[in-house]
Amino acid sequence: MYHFLRRRKAYNLDTTSQDLYERFHPALGFSKEEDLSASIIFIVEEDRVLLRNENGAADFPRFSDCFVQNPERYDLGYLGTLDGAHCFYMSYDETFIIPNGLEFESLRTVYSKVDEVIGLVASRAVHLAGWSQRTKYCGVCGSPTRKDPAELAKRCTSCKNIIYPRISPAIIIAVVKEDKLLLAHNKNFKQRWYSTLAGFIEPGETVEICAQREVLEEVGVTIKNIRYFGSQPWPFPDSLMIGLIADYESGEVTPDGVEIDDAAFFGADELPEVPGTYSVAGKLINWFVQTRNQG
Repeated sequence: MYHFLRRRKAYNLDTTSQDLYERFHPALGFSKEEDLSASIIFIVEEDRVLLRNENGAADFPRFSDCFVQNPERYDLGYLGTLDGAHCFYMSYDETFIIPNGLEFESLRTVYSKVDEVIGLVASRAVHLAGWSQRTKYCGVCGSPTRKDPAELAKRCTSCKNIIYPRISPAIIIAVVKEDKLLLAHNKNFKQRWYSTLAGFIEPGETVEICAQREVLEEVGVTIKNIRYFGSQPWPFPDSLMIGLIADYESGEVTPDGVEIDDAAFFGADELPEVPGTYSVAGKLINWFVQTRNQG
């Protein structure tokens, strides 16, 4: 049995949020009498999604592309409607035959091929598909779980434990010193690829305290005047990136040698290779470049 979620009340949201909830209406279910052949389906394998590339544009498969018969054999999750079309997600199953013309691509690559609203819905699909795979059984008693028909959660069939999608908040921060931006190279990055500093918020920390700790731990400098920039869901596997800006206060840049093997302040005209603007890291760096060029 499926139930619709009530449409969310419109608050004073930013442009992207307004666009998202004008085009996408999250729900827990749909009428089984509806024709689902044109429904969009996000088929997920870890951090990759199945899509079709045609004439440089990315398009997600439809129900009619993937399910000739017996769709009920797969663990489908319902997302809601996007531009009027029903949307589903499912984790890739080796019994599923990939239709011709479709291939898996990293969600990071997909971000650069679709508009921001579709990217947010794809993020939701990847996040929920991973959560659904990891919570087939109750972490308390080990019994099977089922999707709750009344809220975005799973419920244990035995002890009734409720399991909500996990969201792990993390900060990502642009530290500015006069006309330069602090960028770092993580040991896991490809050579000459740098980004802003980031780290997970620990229990008992505020966002600001986390930012101060992460910057001090990773590169040995202190910061001040921390302010909010923006945020982004980052389902790798379940993060919410909280973008911040801060001013350099004191200290000499000293990489910790554990996560960070190089870090330095860069001017707007001397940046190394950095993330694209599909990510909040790229948006922070782009903000820095634009404000310096305008100045």
